[in-house]
Amino acid sequence: MKLRTNLLRVCVQACAIAIGLSMTVGGVHAASDKTRTIKADRYKPALGITPDGCQVWMIDDGWEGYAWNRTDRDGKPICVKVETCFRADTDAMFATDSAKLRPNARKKLESLFRQDGVYSYAISGFTDSRASMEYNLALSKRRAAAVAHVAKKVGAKVTAVRAYGEAYPVASNKTKEGRRANRRVEVSCYRDIGRF
Repeated sequence: MKLRTNLLRVCVQACAIAIGLSMTVGGVHAASDKTRTIKADRYKPALGITPDGCQVWMIDDGWEGYAWNRTDRDGKPICVKVETCFRADTDAMFATDSAKLRPNARKKLESLFRQDGVYSYAISGFTDSRASMEYNLALSKRRAAAVAHVAKKVGAKVTAVRAYGEAYPVASNKTKEGRRANRRVEVSCYRDIGRF
Protein backbone atom coordinates (compact mmCIF):
# COMPACT_ATOMS: atom_id res chain seq x y z
CA MET A 1 0.00 0.00 0.00
CA LYS A 2 2.84 2.37 0.90
CA LEU A 3 4.59 1.55 -2.40
CA ARG A 4 1.38 2.31 -4.34
CA THR A 5 0.96 5.65 -2.52
CA ASN A 6 4.58 6.65 -3.21
CA LEU A 7 4.26 5.60 -6.85
CA LEU A 8 1.10 7.70 -7.19
CA ARG A 9 2.82 10.68 -5.56
CA VAL A 10 5.80 10.39 -7.95
CA CYS A 11 3.46 10.16 -10.99
CA VAL A 12 1.49 13.21 -9.90
CA GLN A 13 4.70 15.17 -9.23
CA ALA A 14 6.11 14.24 -12.64
CA CYS A 15 2.90 15.28 -14.38
CA ALA A 16 2.79 18.56 -12.47
CA ILE A 17 6.40 19.34 -13.36
CA ALA A 18 5.82 18.37 -17.00
CA ILE A 19 2.96 20.83 -17.41
CA GLY A 20 4.66 23.53 -15.34
CA LEU A 21 2.19 23.66 -12.49
CA SER A 22 3.01 23.95 -8.84
CA MET A 23 0.89 21.77 -6.58
CA THR A 24 1.02 20.03 -3.24
CA VAL A 25 0.40 16.29 -2.91
CA GLY A 26 0.11 14.84 0.59
CA GLY A 27 1.92 17.81 2.09
CA VAL A 28 4.91 17.50 -0.27
CA HIS A 29 5.52 20.31 -2.76
CA ALA A 30 5.31 18.71 -6.22
CA ALA A 31 7.31 21.21 -8.29
CA SER A 32 10.64 22.77 -7.53
CA ASP A 33 10.81 26.36 -6.33
CA LYS A 34 12.36 27.33 -9.68
CA THR A 35 9.28 26.25 -11.62
CA ARG A 36 7.44 29.20 -13.14
CA THR A 37 3.83 29.35 -12.00
CA ILE A 38 1.34 30.23 -14.72
CA LYS A 39 -1.22 32.84 -13.72
CA ALA A 40 -4.77 31.62 -14.14
CA ASP A 41 -6.14 34.89 -15.55
CA ARG A 42 -3.84 34.55 -18.55
CA TYR A 43 -5.82 31.55 -19.76
CA LYS A 44 -9.37 32.84 -19.59
CA PRO A 45 -11.13 31.84 -22.79
CA ALA A 46 -13.04 34.50 -24.68
CA LEU A 47 -16.01 34.08 -26.95
CA GLY A 48 -15.44 35.30 -30.50
CA ILE A 49 -17.33 35.26 -33.76
CA THR A 50 -15.91 34.07 -37.06
CA PRO A 51 -16.65 36.03 -40.27
CA ASP A 52 -19.38 33.52 -41.17
CA GLY A 53 -21.14 34.22 -37.85
CA CYS A 54 -20.33 31.10 -35.85
CA GLN A 55 -19.18 31.46 -32.26
CA VAL A 56 -15.81 30.09 -31.17
CA TRP A 57 -14.06 29.87 -27.84
CA MET A 58 -10.61 31.44 -28.11
CA ILE A 59 -7.62 31.30 -25.79
CA ASP A 60 -4.16 32.78 -26.19
CA ASP A 61 -1.31 31.78 -23.91
CA GLY A 62 1.05 34.41 -25.27
CA TRP A 63 2.88 31.96 -27.54
CA GLU A 64 0.10 30.75 -29.78
CA GLY A 65 -3.66 30.99 -29.89
CA TYR A 66 -6.29 28.29 -29.98
CA ALA A 67 -9.94 28.31 -31.02
CA TRP A 68 -12.67 25.73 -30.99
CA ASN A 69 -16.34 25.88 -31.97
CA ARG A 70 -18.93 26.73 -29.38
CA THR A 71 -21.52 24.00 -29.71
CA ASP A 72 -24.81 22.99 -28.21
CA ARG A 73 -25.38 19.69 -26.41
CA ASP A 74 -25.82 17.89 -29.74
CA GLY A 75 -22.45 19.12 -31.04
CA LYS A 76 -23.95 21.60 -33.51
CA PRO A 77 -22.22 24.99 -33.82
CA ILE A 78 -23.95 28.04 -32.40
CA CYS A 79 -24.08 30.76 -35.03
CA VAL A 80 -25.44 34.27 -35.47
CA LYS A 81 -26.64 36.22 -38.49
CA VAL A 82 -24.17 38.94 -39.53
CA GLU A 83 -25.57 41.98 -41.31
CA THR A 84 -24.67 45.61 -41.82
CA CYS A 85 -27.26 47.38 -39.70
CA PHE A 86 -25.90 50.93 -39.96
CA ARG A 87 -23.89 52.83 -42.54
CA ALA A 88 -23.46 56.59 -42.48
CA ASP A 89 -21.12 59.02 -44.14
CA THR A 90 -18.86 60.57 -41.56
CA ASP A 91 -19.58 64.12 -42.75
CA ALA A 92 -22.95 63.86 -41.00
CA MET A 93 -21.41 62.32 -37.86
CA PHE A 94 -18.12 64.21 -37.40
CA ALA A 95 -16.57 67.56 -38.29
CA THR A 96 -13.74 67.47 -40.85
CA ASP A 97 -10.58 65.84 -39.46
CA SER A 98 -12.35 65.17 -36.14
CA ALA A 99 -13.36 62.10 -34.17
CA LYS A 100 -15.79 63.97 -31.91
CA LEU A 101 -19.36 62.89 -32.61
CA ARG A 102 -22.01 65.50 -33.34
CA PRO A 103 -24.89 65.46 -30.78
CA ASN A 104 -27.54 64.29 -33.28
CA ALA A 105 -25.26 61.46 -34.46
CA ARG A 106 -24.69 60.38 -30.86
CA LYS A 107 -28.46 60.17 -30.24
CA LYS A 108 -28.96 58.13 -33.42
CA LEU A 109 -26.20 55.72 -32.39
CA GLU A 110 -27.55 55.34 -28.85
CA SER A 111 -30.89 54.33 -30.33
CA LEU A 112 -29.18 51.86 -32.68
CA PHE A 113 -27.20 50.20 -29.89
CA ARG A 114 -30.26 49.77 -27.68
CA GLN A 115 -32.14 47.55 -30.14
CA ASP A 116 -33.26 44.07 -29.09
CA GLY A 117 -32.19 40.79 -30.64
CA VAL A 118 -28.56 41.76 -31.28
CA TYR A 119 -25.85 39.64 -29.68
CA SER A 120 -23.00 42.10 -30.39
CA TYR A 121 -21.68 44.72 -32.81
CA ALA A 122 -18.58 45.22 -34.98
CA ILE A 123 -17.67 48.78 -35.91
CA SER A 124 -15.57 49.72 -38.96
CA GLY A 125 -14.19 53.11 -39.91
CA PHE A 126 -13.23 54.24 -43.44
CA THR A 127 -11.89 57.43 -45.06
CA ASP A 128 -11.30 58.79 -48.54
CA SER A 129 -7.79 58.94 -50.04
CA ARG A 130 -7.06 62.66 -49.77
CA ALA A 131 -4.52 62.47 -46.90
CA SER A 132 -1.66 60.05 -46.32
CA MET A 133 -2.39 56.38 -45.71
CA GLU A 134 -1.11 56.61 -42.11
CA TYR A 135 -3.24 59.66 -41.32
CA ASN A 136 -6.36 58.10 -42.85
CA LEU A 137 -5.85 54.89 -40.90
CA ALA A 138 -5.44 56.80 -37.63
CA LEU A 139 -8.51 58.97 -38.31
CA SER A 140 -10.69 55.98 -39.18
CA LYS A 141 -9.47 54.25 -36.01
CA ARG A 142 -10.37 57.25 -33.81
CA ARG A 143 -13.81 57.55 -35.41
CA ALA A 144 -14.59 53.83 -35.06
CA ALA A 145 -13.45 54.03 -31.41
CA ALA A 146 -15.76 57.01 -30.80
CA VAL A 147 -18.73 55.01 -32.13
CA ALA A 148 -17.68 51.99 -30.04
CA HIS A 149 -17.55 54.21 -26.96
CA VAL A 150 -21.21 55.13 -27.47
CA ALA A 151 -22.11 51.44 -27.80
CA LYS A 152 -20.30 50.48 -24.62
CA LYS A 153 -21.77 53.45 -22.75
CA VAL A 154 -25.33 52.19 -23.39
CA GLY A 155 -24.37 48.62 -22.47
CA ALA A 156 -24.03 47.06 -25.92
CA LYS A 157 -21.40 44.38 -26.50
CA VAL A 158 -18.77 45.33 -29.08
CA THR A 159 -17.02 42.36 -30.67
CA ALA A 160 -14.61 44.30 -32.89
CA VAL A 161 -13.48 47.84 -33.68
CA ARG A 162 -11.75 48.00 -37.06
CA ALA A 163 -10.02 50.80 -38.94
CA TYR A 164 -9.47 50.51 -42.68
CA GLY A 165 -8.50 54.05 -43.66
CA GLU A 166 -8.78 54.46 -47.41
CA ALA A 167 -8.93 50.71 -48.11
CA TYR A 168 -12.18 49.23 -49.45
CA PRO A 169 -13.68 52.28 -51.18
CA VAL A 170 -17.31 51.98 -52.25
CA ALA A 171 -16.94 54.70 -54.89
CA SER A 172 -14.24 56.49 -56.85
CA ASN A 173 -12.05 58.92 -54.91
CA LYS A 174 -11.77 61.07 -58.07
CA THR A 175 -15.12 62.77 -57.50
CA LYS A 176 -16.46 64.79 -54.58
CA GLU A 177 -19.49 62.50 -54.27
CA GLY A 178 -17.29 59.41 -54.35
CA ARG A 179 -14.98 60.72 -51.63
CA ARG A 180 -18.00 61.54 -49.47
CA ALA A 181 -19.36 58.00 -49.89
CA ASN A 182 -15.99 56.53 -48.92
CA ARG A 183 -15.84 58.55 -45.67
CA ARG A 184 -18.09 56.30 -43.64
CA VAL A 185 -18.67 54.28 -40.50
CA GLU A 186 -20.31 50.86 -40.77
CA VAL A 187 -21.82 48.88 -37.92
CA SER A 188 -22.36 45.15 -38.31
CA CYS A 189 -24.98 43.48 -36.14
CA TYR A 190 -24.56 39.91 -34.94
CA ARG A 191 -28.14 38.72 -34.46
CA ASP A 192 -28.84 35.51 -32.59
CA ILE A 193 -30.48 32.99 -34.94
CA GLY A 194 -30.20 30.01 -32.65
CA ARG A 195 -28.49 26.77 -33.36
CA PHE A 196 -28.18 25.01 -36.74
